[in-house]
This record gives sequence, structure tokens and C-alpha cells, in this order.
Amino acid sequence: MKNASNTSTPHSGATQGPPAELWDAPVAERPVDATVSVPGSKSLTNRYLVLAAIADSPSLLRSPLRSRDSGLMITALRALGARIEELPAEGSSGSGPDLRITPIPAGHQAGDVTIDCGLAGTVMRFVPPLAALVPGRIRFDGDEHARLRPMAGLLDGLRALGIQVEPAADGVQEQALPFLLEAEGTVRGGRITIDASASSQFVSALLLAAPRFERGIHLEHRGAGLPSPEHIAMTVKVLRDAGAEVDDSTPGHWIVQPAKLPGFDIRSEPDLSNAGPFLAAALVSGGRVRITDWPETTTQIGDSWQKILTDFGAEVSLVTGVLEVRGGNRIRGVDLADTSELAPTVAALCALADSPSRLRGIGHLRGHETDRLAALVTEINRLGGDAEETPDGLIIRPRRLHGGVFRSYADHRMATAGAIIGLAVPGVQVENIATTAKTMPDFPCLWQQMLGSE
Repeated sequence: MKNASNTSTPHSGATQGPPAELWDAPVAERPVDATVSVPGSKSLTNRYLVLAAIADSPSLLRSPLRSRDSGLMITALRALGARIEELPAEGSSGSGPDLRITPIPAGHQAGDVTIDCGLAGTVMRFVPPLAALVPGRIRFDGDEHARLRPMAGLLDGLRALGIQVEPAADGVQEQALPFLLEAEGTVRGGRITIDASASSQFVSALLLAAPRFERGIHLEHRGAGLPSPEHIAMTVKVLRDAGAEVDDSTPGHWIVQPAKLPGFDIRSEPDLSNAGPFLAAALVSGGRVRITDWPETTTQIGDSWQKILTDFGAEVSLVTGVLEVRGGNRIRGVDLADTSELAPTVAALCALADSPSRLRGIGHLRGHETDRLAALVTEINRLGGDAEETPDGLIIRPRRLHGGVFRSYADHRMATAGAIIGLAVPGVQVENIATTAKTMPDFPCLWQQMLGSE
């Protein structure tokens, strides 16, 4: 590690001040040949934790993700009255310990509580509807970048449900963090309409708490296209698996009936999105990478790697729970739609491809941990690439890259994108590689292990 002076973290992704810690991205000197076990899914872990907190009896969550995002969720739920105990770990690196969750007791009073959301979208969006069920005055805040992430659709939905939400005195945007929620302890529920075009998490947040609403919820989305529908499908599935009755038969409408949910005993799947950088290494190095415990069926968007990597020219096979990707002597350009959270890894491969690429339907990434479209264009071009924004995505053309600093903007997926490019381009230094701990603990160690050089 090398140290520089200080860091600036604008949300736009267009400019930054001097970088913070710099990590020398290792170059793949030979074709990679590795088997990798990735930690549990952040998306599933935090959904299960929310449902366990409102269940009627204790739950057991096996092999959950251990990361900053899941840690923030656990701390938030404990602050609202849930009891979460760690059990001996059984999972892979970054997973476990298993968790026993005792739900928030009936009649529990939260009092004056502050919830630190960090930069976790699942915490800043999933927790407020649940918090409305626990009497108290609850403040939500997070990292500097979190105060710039879209929240309007969710806050409008909470107000439509009769929940009192007001901006905090030190806030700079009315419809964003920080805000105060005055919880009465009950939510009537019923039919409401929101605009979820900025984030599918607005829908998931309201659905997850809805079994505890007196009348459940009939939620309708009105607005531009709905991003990341696979994440809503994941929410619907975990609700049904937990015993909730959900009707999503009409596009843009979700109906959740009020219900008492029993506790559950479930094992989290590995995070298939986080498998992406390791699988990409097979293409970049012309080698092969195997990911263990790959589910046969899943709602995770990361399962799309099977098709995406084939489009890039890889050979992909899934046999008895092991996904293997083999790279060849080239990386083809692609034309892909709605790659969602996979886009930074996809863009890194596009920057190394031998023909132009176009990524479409990802305009909503401007509201993620940073403006990922602007950040990707800035950092790819900083290394000599040829990338440009479109209204809904990116165009990336082949150009020889050179070494330099690849800045992360406190965004874990930007950091791993820099690591991928560094496999092929000597002299790449990734700023603040530690930000990968948001969803992937020990990423630098896993990356070195993959390359056979701890």
C-alpha cells in the first residue's frame, strides 16, 4: 500500500481530489486457474434479516454475508429491539457466523434512536418501513455519499401510509438522508402509488414490512421504467418462502396480505454478483475460474453471468453446483441491456475488448453509491480508454490502456472494476480498495489467492 494526502468523494464521478490509499493491482502473468468460494449474498442476507425481525418466532440464518452492509443492518435491527446472536461459523470466507434472530418484541419502544445507514441502500430503504412499526423517534443518516442517493419514492410512500417523516435540521436535501421518522408502532397499510423509477429498493422496502401492516399493502408503481426488476422478484420470493401471500400477477402492482410470519431456518446463497470479478479474470487472462456452490435456480441477477460472459466469448458450464468459465485468446465487444449492478465489471471487460461495446438500460446507476456511469467513463478514459455516456448507458471503444490511478469514489464495484483492468494493464493503482468490504470482505486476499500469490 502507498499513501497519498487526502480524498474527495463527489457523487458526480466527474472529478476527485488527490487519492487516498493506493493498491497496486496485480497483473495476471499467466492464465488463471483457480477455484473460488464467494461469501453469501448481501441482497438475500439483508432481506432475510428484515423478515426475521418481524417474524412471530426466532429464525436461523446460515452462512449470511459478513460485511459492512450486513453489519449495518444487524446494528439497525438491534437498535429497534431485535436480538441477533452469532453462532459458530460454518460458511466460506466472508460468510458466517450463523445468526439466530429473535424478532422485535410486541410492545417494544424504540425511543430516540439513530440508525447509521453507511452507504447501504438496503439499510437506508428497507429499515424505515419496519421502523414505523416500533414506537419512537428514529433518525436515519449515513455516509456523505448516502445523503445524495435517491430516497423520494420511498419517503413519499411512507407518507402515503400515514407515517410521519420530516427532514432533519442538518440535511441539505428535503427528500434524502438525513430524516426523522416519528413511529406510532402501527401502520394501517392499504393501496398507495409511488414512483420507483429511481430504485427498485423502494418497492422491496415497502413489501418486506407489509405483512405487519394492518391491511397489508397494494403497491402500484407509476413513472418511468422500473429498474432491476430481478431484485423485486427476489423480494417476492423471500416473502413467499417466509409464508407471506404476495400477488404480483399484474405488472407494476404488488399486493401483500397481512400475516403472521413464522420463524425460518435458511441458508443464504453465495453472492453471484460478487463472483463476477473472479469470473472476469478467466477472460482477461485466458484462463479458467470455477465458483463453488452455484445454485441451479436463483433470483439473483448475478446468474446472468452465464449469458453475459458467453457473449464476451467465454466458454461457460454449470455442473453439479460449480460454474466454470474459460477464457480464450480475445474478449469480444458486447451489446447488452440492463446489466444493473453487474455493469462496472461488464464495463471493465468492455475496456479490454477488441471491438466496440454498448451498455443500455442502466441510467439508474447514476443514483447508486456514486454516479457509476460518470465514474466509469472518467476512470476508463483516465487510463487512456475511449468511453462515453449515453442517456441510458455507455459506449466503450477499443483503445490501448496504460497504467495510472483508478479511483473508486467509495464504491465497492468501482474498486473491483479497477482490479479487473489491472490484471491486463501494468501499473494500475486502485484507490481505496478497502471499500470492497461493503459487500466482499477480504477481497484483496481472495484476489491474490486466485492469482496464486498471497
